[in-house]
Amino acid sequence: MSVLAANSHILYREVYHRDQQQQFLSSSGSFSYPQRSSGHWVDRRNRDCKNILRRDIRVDAFWSDLSRPTTVEMEPINDCDHLDQILLHAKQLSQPILIDWMAAWCRKCIYLKPKLEKLAAEYDTKITFYYVDVNKVPQALVKRGNISKMPTLQLWKDGEMKEEVIGGHKAWLVVDEVREMIQKYV
Repeated sequence: MSVLAANSHILYREVYHRDQQQQFLSSSGSFSYPQRSSGHWVDRRNRDCKNILRRDIRVDAFWSDLSRPTTVEMEPINDCDHLDQILLHAKQLSQPILIDWMAAWCRKCIYLKPKLEKLAAEYDTKITFYYVDVNKVPQALVKRGNISKMPTLQLWKDGEMKEEVIGGHKAWLVVDEVREMIQKYV
């Protein structure tokens, strides 16, 4: 069973209540309940005593498919020619790309990058994520992207920029906006 929850306490509560219901409705006809002792759960079903840590309950409930990555590192774009190659390749695959225009000195850019890498893992085969450090590339590339504020996230499809999000606010809001933007073109 895979359960995703924003708060681990909610997840813990859901798993705990599910286990209590299963114990109450057990086919043996006898009611058994877990007893709590110092952060452990003692399972008294079938007279088999075993300690279950809360941590173990949380881990079991989370994503069991470990074949999918949890983060995908974004690839850098170094110059205009590199961008042209990427756009051409994406056009051949008819796949959109997302470009994060950022700077190494920008705190919001730095904070947003790992969250975008997690988002990239969600859309691993559907969209490719790139980043451009505006201080390390020629200004012609920055002008081509029409960048005035950072971080700026642009979705490109068929060789042209379709939509952008300027991320001057909270990272989770930016990620939600980017997710909505991706859903339109994937």
